[in-house]
Amino acid sequence: MTRIDDVARLAGVSTATVSRALRGLPTVSAATRRRVLAAAEQLQYAVSPSASRLAGGRTGAIAVVVPRITRWFFGVVVEAVEDFLHQCGYDLLLHNLGGREQNRQRLLHPANLHKRVDGVMLVATPLRPADLTALTRLDLPGVTVSSGTDVPGWPCVRIDDVAAARLATRHLLDLGHRRIAHISGDPDDELAFTAHLDRRRGYQEALRAAGLRPDPTLDVESGFDIAGGTRATEELLRRGDPPTAIFAACDEMAMGALTALRDAGLRVPQDVSLIGIDDHALSGVLGLSTIAQPAAEQGRLAAEMLIDPLRGRTRAPDCGADDLPVILPTRLVVRDSTAPPRAN
Repeated sequence: MTRIDDVARLAGVSTATVSRALRGLPTVSAATRRRVLAAAEQLQYAVSPSASRLAGGRTGAIAVVVPRITRWFFGVVVEAVEDFLHQCGYDLLLHNLGGREQNRQRLLHPANLHKRVDGVMLVATPLRPADLTALTRLDLPGVTVSSGTDVPGWPCVRIDDVAAARLATRHLLDLGHRRIAHISGDPDDELAFTAHLDRRRGYQEALRAAGLRPDPTLDVESGFDIAGGTRATEELLRRGDPPTAIFAACDEMAMGALTALRDAGLRVPQDVSLIGIDDHALSGVLGLSTIAQPAAEQGRLAAEMLIDPLRGRTRAPDCGADDLPVILPTRLVVRDSTAPPRAN
């Protein structure tokens, strides 16, 4: 069996140089790399991925932390990240928090990351000061996806949640709705998400721009999922004088709202218009108007931002700077769930 020492002797270089050349590192000259590659081909030397990684002090794995893998957005992001990492020869080590604070404390502990991964990606995972301290001490490259997950020195890719919510609310206002309700995330969620706060701000800004004062009786908080959307809408209807339109902070909440409205005998959009944010895979099937966000593109771009420096490459022009987030555009998708309010 041919060994790396054999390749080194034939090429007239050290084994370390052979390792660097075969891994494509920029510290090896073009002439030396050609000589090493020619020697490896002549001897039919096959590189062991695990040995190559160990020789370079690398694990070949990236930790990706998500709050709940069962949610559509997180699943789409992870799938895109995994596809990109595999193309680059890296493995994905998934840390699913399951929505529990104790899991965040355990999985983000340095002992669970030190010498196990080459980098860390946080997807919509807000951090406590202790988490930030632990990640900083690891001295690993990292990237974040979504707002509210800021780590000093780490690049971030996300959408503008405030602008997306303004766009959704303006669509309802442009149709003629004035009594517009908002159903949003649970402030008591253990992981303390922040995206729903930005989306509420965008909703309120759009109302004020239209000369309307936000009505707290039309703003209900619940779980950021289908069941939460159902509960929030049932609460809205119990309060009497139902709205003519509902802006849900995500499509899954909008799906729950759709169920509650139909169970109450209300038609969508004839009695109540409904819009969400995401462009969930089922939104088209249900005819749900929404603000589409590029979930897969966020995952792919974040993976590129993390991997390129590890491969000795400079960041692509569209990847921005470490201190500035890369904000991807959203767009309004109008389907059957929104229409002008019914004339009294």
